[in-house]
Amino acid sequence: MPPSSSLPSAWRGRLPVLVLLALLAAPLAADDFPEKTTLTFGFIRLTDCATLVIAKEKGFFDDEFLDVRLESQANWRVLLDRVITGELDGAHMLAGQPIGAAVGVGADADIITAFSMNLSGNAITVSNEVWAAMKADHPERGREGPPHPISATALAPVVDRFAAAGRPFRLGMVYPVSTHNYELRYWLAAGGIHPGFYTASDTTGQSEADVLISVTPPPQMPATLAQGTIHGYCVGEPWNQAAVFQRIGVPVVTGWQIWKNNPEKVLGVHADWAEQHPNTHLAVIKALLRAAQWLDASVENRREAARLLARPEYIGADEAVLANALVGTFEFEPGDVRDMPDHVVFFRHHANYPFYSDAVWFFTQMRRWGQIAEPKPDAWYHDRARQVYRPAIFRKAARRLIAEGHLPPDYLPETDGFKPPDDGFIDGLVYDGRRPNDYLSRFEIGHRN
Repeated sequence: MPPSSSLPSAWRGRLPVLVLLALLAAPLAADDFPEKTTLTFGFIRLTDCATLVIAKEKGFFDDEFLDVRLESQANWRVLLDRVITGELDGAHMLAGQPIGAAVGVGADADIITAFSMNLSGNAITVSNEVWAAMKADHPERGREGPPHPISATALAPVVDRFAAAGRPFRLGMVYPVSTHNYELRYWLAAGGIHPGFYTASDTTGQSEADVLISVTPPPQMPATLAQGTIHGYCVGEPWNQAAVFQRIGVPVVTGWQIWKNNPEKVLGVHADWAEQHPNTHLAVIKALLRAAQWLDASVENRREAARLLARPEYIGADEAVLANALVGTFEFEPGDVRDMPDHVVFFRHHANYPFYSDAVWFFTQMRRWGQIAEPKPDAWYHDRARQVYRPAIFRKAARRLIAEGHLPPDYLPETDGFKPPDDGFIDGLVYDGRRPNDYLSRFEIGHRN
């Protein structure tokens, strides 16, 4: 056992109990004990912060001798800056943030990830005004249970009418390197709507745009939509389901329908922090893996997670709204509830594995929309992905959980870090992370190399 001075303050005085537990469990070698046991992680008020919340509330951090505090952050920029400065030990982070930081997009810092928090979980919601116009153009959408997914081709005539009336069509997303930005742009471009380029003189990403996309913090999305400041948005839950409950907007397509089982959030830490605290890093990943496994174990667990997330220190949203996004269904309009078991995935489909091909996809979208200004060879994409994504750390943590009996022996995938070619996109294009430039060349809208 470690000396009492190394333990979280809440545990001091409980050493006899801890010694007994240590004797009953597999012994923790001194060299494996976390270098730092009191940690602070940042999060944004979104459903997919659940992995952190469950790791804390169900005692998985405690099992790793970690005393963890979770702090809600004002926005993604503040969250990233506080990880960079060391005020936070790590954070529930947009998958694109460590990736963008590696090449000076959104930040310039050495942020890494060895753990993916979830797959999918986003949707695109439009205002009631826009949805009424989309239904008027296509009467079948006005019937009960209209067909889904809805292509952005259905939005194009509405955008044209706004332009003819001199009204800019405004859309919100959460951050320039977010999955939400790239999913929204992907959906629009697949429907023939140009979402705009980032250029040296236009860092808003609105050059040549048919619509104007800008940043809105996630919890503010519904109110901003209701005010008419924006006409739609792409955000994570519970803020799409909140629009349905408040009857101010209608989700028209989910992130899973744009790209099936896409990576969404990660645990982001500074590379220096990971180097200084390797055992702590492994312990955190172990706790998060067990939390992810718990979240996907049953609908009952998901409902319990909704109750926990509803607490004011976490998301502070209505429990029923949170549950709507967690129990394997999705509500597009009041009463129009569809089965969608993979709307948000925390553990299944190797959701937590940091695949290089996921990182490469984000780099392709940064290049497609001009955030990366010049063409790059395939090797450049692969080298940058390996700089940010650290599967060796993940595998070491998972092997420890396998040895402890928390994961099945065959849990770890046999992979070189790249997934097989992926045909799960709304436009039917196949993505192969080994050939990023070939992938870029096949888009009709956007930079093609």
